[in-house]
Amino acid sequence: MTAFASGGPDTRWRVSRLFSAPHRLGFFSAALMLALSALWWAGVLAARHVGVLLPWAVPPPAAHGLFMTMGFMPLFIVGFLFTAGPKWLGLPEVTAPTLATPVALMLAGWMLALAGFHVNALLAGLGVALVAGGWSALVLRFFAMLRRSRAADQVHATVIALAGTVGALSLWGAALGLMLGDITTVRAATQLALWGCLAPTFAAVSHRMIPFFTASALPALDSWRPNWLLWVMLLVLACSGAGAAAELLWWPLPAALRWAQVAVETPAAVLLLWLALRWGLVQSLKIRLLAMLHGGFAWLGVALALSALSHALQALGHAGLGLAPTHALAMGYLGATLIAMITRVAAGHSGRPLAADDVAWALYWGLQAGAVLRVGAAIWPAAETPLVLAAVAAWTAAATGWAWRYGGWLGRPRADGRPG
Repeated sequence: MTAFASGGPDTRWRVSRLFSAPHRLGFFSAALMLALSALWWAGVLAARHVGVLLPWAVPPPAAHGLFMTMGFMPLFIVGFLFTAGPKWLGLPEVTAPTLATPVALMLAGWMLALAGFHVNALLAGLGVALVAGGWSALVLRFFAMLRRSRAADQVHATVIALAGTVGALSLWGAALGLMLGDITTVRAATQLALWGCLAPTFAAVSHRMIPFFTASALPALDSWRPNWLLWVMLLVLACSGAGAAAELLWWPLPAALRWAQVAVETPAAVLLLWLALRWGLVQSLKIRLLAMLHGGFAWLGVALALSALSHALQALGHAGLGLAPTHALAMGYLGATLIAMITRVAAGHSGRPLAADDVAWALYWGLQAGAVLRVGAAIWPAAETPLVLAAVAAWTAAATGWAWRYGGWLGRPRADGRPG
């Protein structure tokens, strides 16, 4: 307490520390965007609920989908990738200042886009173009690292680099769609970003890291992760993404195509739910941080199961499950895995124990509650309004709580006194 009051260099929060390591810069920027996106959408829904009409230059569903998909997750990927990537590739560490300009472009771009969503679609498009430029520069930087690497295993890094390219194309497409007033293009670009960039990136990280972390903490389990599993996950995600884009362009799809989707997604859901068990879902419950990772991964199988059921219902002439599969993927798999993985990295790289304390555990379950409530709202339309409001309240509390706590760590020195 005395040291803090005296303003000692080891206790004060400093902006300069954000430039001391890639994870600090990337995670702090992402934490800001995570909290901002949650608060923005909570405010939008609250205003709608009380009858306040906000101005919109871009339809709210399109703005929400694009911002919540690519607003914060790519920045978390930046922090993770430029911290773990050099180790995977056997290269020297990346210095954070060399990433500052593209990260700043992305942050500035989203500020413009957020204003543009409400006042001017062209301004929103210009903002997303800045984001696309920053992200493209970072993807090119990682491709340069791949070319320099002599590591024998570059599979996961290559998958992530290619997924990042899809993300860049998606952002450029969304920017063009906003500038031209073509909302279908914006929505299609968002689906491409979700299924072609974020989901493959997370699948590659899950395939590489979850078995490794589990085997390290629970030696009775082996780190089983054959590459064919990764290829299957990527193929299924590609098929699901193609189906999502086709729905936007050629709605309604014929029953035969719906059954083809069911034929792909049903066995994939069974495989991934079995894989969650094979990787130690039950055993991981004894260790909170592991349980957070495994609980996030289980959502991928759930998302595909919901998608298969929705497409089967549509093939039979009934209404599907709406946005339930999309939110199971985005909030459940991507959101929970993100919080679990970044909590681990933030703890380890701040010199703290690799463990989830009561605060981290509560934040994680708040996010999980938000995912369950939002999926439930899509499945049960009669209760959609209260469930959506409850979901956004849970998500916002978890997101802002995480950003406040872990963002604060990123501006402080390591607890163990080591550099980094």
